[in-house]
Amino acid sequence: MKRQGIRGQGGREAKAKCSSAARTIAKGIKLVILDVDGVLTDGSIILDNENNEYKAFHVRDGHGIRMLIHAGIRVAIITGRDSKVVEHRAHELGIADVFQRCLKKKTAYVQLLKQHSLKDHEVAYIGDDIIDAPIMAVVGLPIAVADADDETKKYALMVTKNRGGKGAVREITDFILRAKGLWKNVFDEYFES
Repeated sequence: MKRQGIRGQGGREAKAKCSSAARTIAKGIKLVILDVDGVLTDGSIILDNENNEYKAFHVRDGHGIRMLIHAGIRVAIITGRDSKVVEHRAHELGIADVFQRCLKKKTAYVQLLKQHSLKDHEVAYIGDDIIDAPIMAVVGLPIAVADADDETKKYALMVTKNRGGKGAVREITDFILRAKGLWKNVFDEYFES
């Protein structure tokens, strides 16, 4: 099932309707699932001569994830690759549910739903490639990053302004916190002594 996302509809009125629908859905989100390569990173994979793998993560994306978790919204990772760097970053951010080497990501998705007693409409998923489309087709809030594959964008209700690894995740964390009415509390905590 393809969805007609913000980019696919054209015109201000269509974008406003899509944005309004996304805000309404975001109010009920209890879990945000992230892909890694192309979402938390820019998609580059750097390998050295000793087979060490390097990835660059945007600090504001990480901070947005921590704000979601602090506000009581679960965050999980489902990625097709296997990387110690991802394990390390997930641990740093407090993400407990990490599924790596998932070529059929929907299996991990179903496991997460059962584990946390959630329904499809309570989940947001941020993806960038066709491997993400099967989950995007069923979640309540499917999101593609700005530089996602065109076919993948057809499954998105929202397309970020920012590219993967360049603040796209933070854009969505802030959007969800605002939609749920949690932004002011999260923001105000930074000013408390």
